[in-house]
Formats: sequence, C-alpha cells, structure tokens
Amino acid sequence: MRRRTVFKAAAAAAVAAPAAALLGESPAQAYAAYDVAVCEQYHNQIQIYPSNVPWSNDTVKWRFNPGAADGWSNLCDVKFRNTAAFGEVALVTASAGRVAIVNRTTELVQELNDVLWTARPNNSPHAIERIPDLGAIVVAASVGYLYLYGPTAVSDPSTLALVQTISFAGAHGVWWDDIHERLWAIGRDYARVYTVSGTYRATRLTLERSVSIGPPHMGHSLDASYADSNLLLATDGKQVMTIDKTTYAVTQIYDDDMVKSYSQHSSGERFWVQATGTTYHGDNRTWVSPYVQFFDAAGAKSFTRSLPYGAEFYKARLHSTSFH
Repeated sequence: MRRRTVFKAAAAAAVAAPAAALLGESPAQAYAAYDVAVCEQYHNQIQIYPSNVPWSNDTVKWRFNPGAADGWSNLCDVKFRNTAAFGEVALVTASAGRVAIVNRTTELVQELNDVLWTARPNNSPHAIERIPDLGAIVVAASVGYLYLYGPTAVSDPSTLALVQTISFAGAHGVWWDDIHERLWAIGRDYARVYTVSGTYRATRLTLERSVSIGPPHMGHSLDASYADSNLLLATDGKQVMTIDKTTYAVTQIYDDDMVKSYSQHSSGERFWVQATGTTYHGDNRTWVSPYVQFFDAAGAKSFTRSLPYGAEFYKARLHSTSFH
C-alpha cells in the first residue's frame, strides 16, 4: 500500500465549476463538479476522479487495486455505502468470480489487505448491494442468480455467509430503494422488486413484483437518479430507461444500445459508459469503452473523459454513499 493520504471527497458534491475543454465541450460552458467512480478493466482498478478536470494520475482521488489473480479480474461494479462500524465502504464485484467489501480509508491506493470480506460465488457476478441496518449483501450473477449473504453480527462483515440463492435469468444489476425499503434487481426481460424479512442469517428475499422492460431485452444496470428520488435508472442491451418506483412505469429516454451504466447527478447532468464493440491492448474486451460520455442537464452530449494510457471503462457511477 502507498502511504500517501488524501482527504475523502464529499460524495456527489453539487458545487458548480467550469469543466475543462474536451471533446464535444464548449470551454465557456459551466458544469457541476462531482466525483465519478469507474470500473477500469485494463489496469483492473476501481478509480475515482473529479468530473470537472481531465483525468490522469495527477487527478485520481482513489484507487482499489486487487490485482487480477484468484477471481479478481474484470472488475465490473462498485457502490459506496456508509456503515456504523467502518464508515464508508466500497462494494465491489469482478466477473471472474469475486465479490467484496473494501474498507475505504484515506490511502490513495488500497489493496487486498483492505478487504473486510470477500466471497467467490463465480457465475459472473456483475453487481452488488448492501441492505442497510441488516448488514446483508446481495449479489447479481449474470449466469442467472441472486445470492443473499447474511451475517451473525451486523458490525462484522467477516461473519457473512450465503443464506439464499434465487434464480433470475441474466441477473445483472441490484439497487436498494431506501424510501420503500425494497430491493430491486434487473435481468432478462424484467426488473424485479423484492421485500426483505428476517435478520442476520435468517434474512430472506421474497419476490413482490416483476416489471417488464420490454422483452426480449437483457437488463444490465440499475442506478439512482439523484435528480429525482422517485426514479431508478436502468439500461439493457438496446435502451436507457427510467423506472418509476411508485407506479412501476418504464420510460425509454435513449434508444442507444450497449450502454453498460448510466448515472445522474442532482444537477440533472448525467453520464454513461457505452461499449464500442472494439478490442484494445490486444485483449478480448469488446464490452468496454476508452471514455466516459457526459451529458448536460437537458440530456445533450457535453464532454468526455478518458485516460492517457487508454482505459477500458466498463461502468461509471456517481461517487455517493446515498441510495437516492
């Protein structure tokens, strides 16, 4: 571990600042400033950058660098959540098989010795979420399962163990709705809503509703709209959509395909990672992009962010510990 330390940035800051002039961006235009967490698969790191300056080794705010061995390759999801015992933690998945909780500290670069808990469900885990107060963890594995892990002590993630497995074809995304206290998951053809009962190792999920996303569609990601707490943001192979958490209405907002993740800041600005279908650096990752595309509050493309070495971004999320 490097011992250089940095102050933790305030997640999802809403302070307006001029954005740097990049592809598709007018230098005179002012955009909001906030932090963006990316799953970068070429160096296989989770990284955090400020939105309002070009991205580089000089501007990176945090990295999680687990290496690529033992199921850690192809990092594909990250969320940040607050805990009573550890403060902010990072929830991480790697499609090679690993899922983990990382104790986020002030170190610039964190590694495997900062992992509080890890499991290897395999079956291509693509997303992870923590159920607050219960300390339970839910993992979506794209081979077709949701895995629920329950602890014997909420304050001790090392006590987590698998307590329930639910079949869900193409499971790719999970998100906790803290307003209605429901777990959302997305996969093939549907977004599904689950209630949560029990505590500790007796925690269980029960299907409450299935919401059609327009079959045949492979649901991919779920995220919060930090501009509208009643909406979830979702992508599948052919569209980007909103899902109303109260009426369950699904509304297409872009008809672009291969969008791997889509997030929205409280200012209304948003950003996505859209796979290019092209490989880079001699590998086989057709599901990545060398840049993150940003949009203004009206939904028009504004600027992009990339890295000098040629990143392979899979997902990008607002760095926030909030559920909405």
